[in-house]
Amino acid sequence: MDNRLYIFDTTLRDGEQVPGCQLNTVEKIEVAKALEELGVDVIEAGFPVSSPGDFNSVVEISKAVTWPTICALTRAVENDIKVAAEALQYAKRKRIHTGIGTSDSHIKYKFNSNREEIIERAVAAVSYAKRFVEDVQFYAEDAGRTDNEYLARVVEAVIKAGATVVNIPDTTGYCLPEEFGAKIKYLVENVKGIDKITIATHCHNDLGMATANTISGVINGARQAEVTINGIGERAGNTSLEEVVMALKSHHELGVNTNINTRHIYPTSRLVSNLMNMPVQPNKAIVGRNAFAHSSGIHQDGVLKNRESYEIIDPKDVGIDENSIVLTARSGRAALKHRLHVLGIDLDKEHLDKTYEAFLKFADRKKEINDDDILMLAGRHHASSRRIKLDFLQVTSGIGVHSVASIGLDIAGEKFEACASGNGPVDAALSAIKNIIRRQMIVKEFLIQAINRGSNDVGKVHMTVEHEGMEYHGFSANTDIVGASAEAFIDAINKFAK
Repeated sequence: MDNRLYIFDTTLRDGEQVPGCQLNTVEKIEVAKALEELGVDVIEAGFPVSSPGDFNSVVEISKAVTWPTICALTRAVENDIKVAAEALQYAKRKRIHTGIGTSDSHIKYKFNSNREEIIERAVAAVSYAKRFVEDVQFYAEDAGRTDNEYLARVVEAVIKAGATVVNIPDTTGYCLPEEFGAKIKYLVENVKGIDKITIATHCHNDLGMATANTISGVINGARQAEVTINGIGERAGNTSLEEVVMALKSHHELGVNTNINTRHIYPTSRLVSNLMNMPVQPNKAIVGRNAFAHSSGIHQDGVLKNRESYEIIDPKDVGIDENSIVLTARSGRAALKHRLHVLGIDLDKEHLDKTYEAFLKFADRKKEINDDDILMLAGRHHASSRRIKLDFLQVTSGIGVHSVASIGLDIAGEKFEACASGNGPVDAALSAIKNIIRRQMIVKEFLIQAINRGSNDVGKVHMTVEHEGMEYHGFSANTDIVGASAEAFIDAINKFAK
């Protein structure tokens, strides 16, 4: 059996389905280029029929990257497939990913159908996709809860119809590793022609077993793993690229290799986290802030004597620069530029100049600047092009007194000012903004996270704002938590106030 595992990255499709993490086309191209540099074999660039934005992203990503296969998702519907083929017209290597639910639950309740009709629809979809591209991938949605005998019948039928890759998703994250591995093994042993195609895994993390299930699938014959950077994805997320790749690299006895340049893992992780405004949990395997931190005295002593005592991975192997420079107000432009490059961000001169100016002001307030601070500062040039910008904010607050906020906004070059009182400084600031932006807006969710620790730390604010029945997500980070809250509110407003 081939010892090469193909890495299929769906950060830009399944990963982007997390509420509030949508990227624009320029940002998607930036991620796609990073994935190419990382060594990903297949990039699932979107679901073209779902929106004009997704269609355009697939088109532009196809133009922007060179060697990875570009994949577009469809349902088992002719129009979906036709639109996907149009979106892929510029791809050097193209793949259509079509499929249908195969579990009894999906067949009965989602499709109001029966097993034989589902096989017919699956075959028809693959046959139709084959008219447009040679490389056709079929997914059996909810394969994790599909009985193996029927799943084998579906897989055999789509292989005969021309499928080159067959995806076995654990759509609900239900399977146990032994169970999922046995499912792949059953297909390998019972499906005619399966040795001519690639079996893929697509596992979700609802029970925390996505990586374990994927590795179990690989051990039993799967040779494509569908993953996302940082394990992002809807609900509890998808299988994490970095976990699968480093598990295989650490376990040489499995004899399975990937094309991933592991030293690009950490910069790519930070890029995706920054662009999607989705912090990586500190204890996340491989790329979390604490992944290589040792607070226990016994552990520290062991690591100093011999790294392998407590670390199975050298941080440098995943691109973590242990000798990172701590930036301060005395650090020069070159040091900032180098640190941004290490974090996977290369700014043009204009944006670097603006970021450096912001860095100097920020460094006066916070003595030591860490990587998360730098990423926050670098991301501010995206906000500078927004229609509504915060000019100034002044808040008076204290115990036993009403909080009062004065605010100034720049709306398309025109200046507006307002004051308001409120139940605390954040409420006063948001009320002042509402006095200028006179629309019906409800804050549905308000989350503050400390990026690091300490009283001078940066706080990151996530806010969900409802307007006319739709929800919009805003983000900001600042050492001033009231300022960050106002900026997050304005960020959300910019998404509906055209």
